[in-house]
Amino acid sequence: MLYRRPMTTARKLLDLDALAARIPDGAHLAIPADYSGVAMAATRALVRRRARGLRLVTVPTSGMQADILIGAGCVAAIETSGVGLGEHGLAPRFTAAAKSGSLHIIEATCPAIHAALQASEKGVPFMPLRGLLGSDLLAQRPDWKVIDNPFAAAGDPLVLLPAVRPDIALFHARWADRAGNVWIGRRRELATMAHAAARTLVTVEALFDGDLLADESTASGTLPSLYVSAAAVAERGAWPLPLPGLYAADDAAIRRYAQEARSDSGFARYLDETLRAAA
Repeated sequence: MLYRRPMTTARKLLDLDALAARIPDGAHLAIPADYSGVAMAATRALVRRRARGLRLVTVPTSGMQADILIGAGCVAAIETSGVGLGEHGLAPRFTAAAKSGSLHIIEATCPAIHAALQASEKGVPFMPLRGLLGSDLLAQRPDWKVIDNPFAAAGDPLVLLPAVRPDIALFHARWADRAGNVWIGRRRELATMAHAAARTLVTVEALFDGDLLADESTASGTLPSLYVSAAAVAERGAWPLPLPGLYAADDAAIRRYAQEARSDSGFARYLDETLRAAA
């Protein structure tokens, strides 16, 4: 079993660019859905350092984060059950890459991604799932195996999904305390990501003055420092996406991105303006 050394403030509290530098080119990177706490400030830092060859797994979908990384040339492959901008339409850079064939897309479903991560979380090589039976997706995924349930009579098929173990899980949360514990609230998929990944990098709104595990009101929503490799403070670090319980999505900013990113020139202009503003 992998031993995870807990984070201490002196050793593992980094600035944003140093945190992004912990994500090497070619890393298998787990990122959450738009509603879970997306590390957008860290995403911009990855673009600034010209990250390359990332292999994304979205938990279970993504939107603006994946689209920006793809458009900036940071991504070689993505395993996902969907990439889009919700009411703002298609994810334009993902769509362009899919049409051109420049991006390796591994199709999945929401339950399949969660199940494969749960396999790694539990330290087992695969996880069974029924909901994929009868779908065309099985023909696209030779790594998914159909077997008969060994504990039942013949004719009870199951799909076995190989465990997904990301190199790094990356997300944004409200607080980290000085012991390295991170408060994720009710977003339990973030805990699954952290448990499954070899390392977890987190950006947070602020440092919490106290011990998040010592108070009953925060302990149940806290990811222990055992699973946190490093953290960086990034106020409004999910913007323009929401951080549940603290701020809503900036619909005007997302709408503007959706319009600009439809063309190569518009995306380049958006990226230049955004990175200059964040510098």
